[in-house]
Amino acid sequence: MPMPGFALPSLPPLAAIRAFEAAARHGNFTAAASELGMTQAAVSYQVKVLEDRVGLPLFHRKARGVELTADGRRLADRAGEAMEILRQAFAEARHASDDTLVISVLASFASQILAPRLGRFQIEHPEIMTRVEVDSRVADLQAGEATVAVRSGRGHWPGTEAHFLMYLDFTAMITPAFIARHGRPETPADLLDMPRIDADDDGWADWFRAAGVTPPTPRRQSGMLFGVQVLTVQAALAGDGACLIHPFYFRDLVARGELIRPFPTMMRMEGGLFLCYPARRRNVPAIRAFREWLLAEMQELVPPEHALPAP
Repeated sequence: MPMPGFALPSLPPLAAIRAFEAAARHGNFTAAASELGMTQAAVSYQVKVLEDRVGLPLFHRKARGVELTADGRRLADRAGEAMEILRQAFAEARHASDDTLVISVLASFASQILAPRLGRFQIEHPEIMTRVEVDSRVADLQAGEATVAVRSGRGHWPGTEAHFLMYLDFTAMITPAFIARHGRPETPADLLDMPRIDADDDGWADWFRAAGVTPPTPRRQSGMLFGVQVLTVQAALAGDGACLIHPFYFRDLVARGELIRPFPTMMRMEGGLFLCYPARRRNVPAIRAFREWLLAEMQELVPPEHALPAP
């Protein structure tokens, strides 16, 4: 309750804040107008109303879109969080929470890690509907293409909160079928003249260098190219060639001797694997529940050599 004689500063119109938040998220007035069902001119007017109220420019106007000023970036972060709080409050008021969780994930993580365990999350949180979208394309979290995503990289994406899950270490693997068909390589250099699945993938060149072998010149003309570890392993099991994979994903096949690691050389990708979501949505109940569950699962599952060292 305000003190007598003390007036709280009045808030700008909600329409102006809403238009600014959408324009900041899209970096474009036209895209914001499409989302809000307004004209581009109406979005521009509402942003101008807010700039007049703040007394500062919030965008640099450019030929192809707009760019936030330093003041605009600070306000956009808080406006995004405020709009998310309002959305959640209205959802709870109408007894329809924003608890549909769309998980964007790569095929290998989805099939080897997520699918065998997601049922446990569903049992713990029956009120949350989940949908897994397997896609090699990076989903635009800021535009709402997915609720959360599992991404590989350095963990730095603008406007995104990222939680480290594990390192990604790759090594050459062969199978009994490969050995029967092509013989067992004695040195890493032997693999240069043996069939390799996804042979022109840049990862092979990195692995050969790590093993002290000069990599071959990429042909990029013939041979198999899957680009998905699950399919690569299936081809390897058929004896079609050596494969370069993250053995942790396929630890059951390794334990049964169906995948064989002929050499100790491991190649670590820069960065690692992260759980990501828009920072402004960190307190959405479905995201909070999934974050806590997945981080606990990974802490129990990931061996020390792939886990982030304790600080």
